[in-house]
Amino acid sequence: MRIGVPRETKTAEARVALGPAAAGDLVNAGHEVWIEHDAGTRAGHPDEAYARLGVKIAPDAAALYEKAQLVVKVKEPVGGEVALLRRDHLLFCYLHLAAAPELARSLVETGLTAVAFETVELEDGSLPLLAPMSVIAGRIAAQVGATLLHAPNGGKGRLLGGLPSTGRGKAVVLGGGQAGGSAAALLSAVGAEVVVFEKRLDRMDTLMRLGHNVTALYPYQDVLAREVAQADLVVGAVLIPGARAPRVLTRPMLEAMEEGGAVIDISIDQGGCFETSRPTTWDEPTFVEHGVTHFCVTNMPASVPQTASQAICAAIAPWVDVLASGQWRDNPALLRGINVEDGKLAHPALRDLSPA
Repeated sequence: MRIGVPRETKTAEARVALGPAAAGDLVNAGHEVWIEHDAGTRAGHPDEAYARLGVKIAPDAAALYEKAQLVVKVKEPVGGEVALLRRDHLLFCYLHLAAAPELARSLVETGLTAVAFETVELEDGSLPLLAPMSVIAGRIAAQVGATLLHAPNGGKGRLLGGLPSTGRGKAVVLGGGQAGGSAAALLSAVGAEVVVFEKRLDRMDTLMRLGHNVTALYPYQDVLAREVAQADLVVGAVLIPGARAPRVLTRPMLEAMEEGGAVIDISIDQGGCFETSRPTTWDEPTFVEHGVTHFCVTNMPASVPQTASQAICAAIAPWVDVLASGQWRDNPALLRGINVEDGKLAHPALRDLSPA
């Protein structure tokens, strides 16, 4: 099969889906692998590293998409990329279509088959291709959130970890999965008082084991509102696979926060779990509403492209191999990952989304 890896064009997106070693393995397996010129450079992989392993270099996106049968990328196609897609393409990337009805409509009209990383689901309900980026996003949320509380950044001037003679800062995390759990772990490690809201008792137990400064609670609305009102930082990491994120933090809850606080919505890729959220980019990552700084960047892991690219590649490489083999429809996890096929939205979570 001819596999194409295009250069990402989303704002400040420097990740690459396949590193040279993974692309080289696909070449050794008998596939023809193309990568767009400079697609891996910002992630630490120059064209020469690919060419040395038999990967062909396409001069531009048009040439890359023309050659490819299987298109493997990181983020959803944007701008001019959409027009380069064809009916015979098999697209494999993060899509987040529940929050992107216009893209969903375009993919349906194109007639291709699109398998989304975030909806490839194992029998136990785990999401192996979403997990590594969720971990990175959770850690970035904790790091960025701490700096948003600094006074020069418009924050209230609170050090989350505190020190002897001062109180600890308080962080509230909504959702205790991969992203929320990673944020809670890092926030706990720096000494913050951390409250995580989670519905699963087994996850609550795991979160409580992070440290004596971590409390895990069920998300009753009254309890959630009370804890958010006392928080310096709120991190939203609520996920329903493939579907639009529920709005968990309401505007009245936000209004009750102290001015100079910060909120970070990791769920923004799926539409956001705060009522006041709207997508931002790394060029303009924040906005202020009701005196609270919002950070809602839709591709948080793009800020660490070397680390993130390595993690993505390790996660998707075995699945790319299956897709390229032509026998992928025998794989239940990949079948569950199909979002678009035969001119229709195929994933159950997208059935209520009208792309028309």
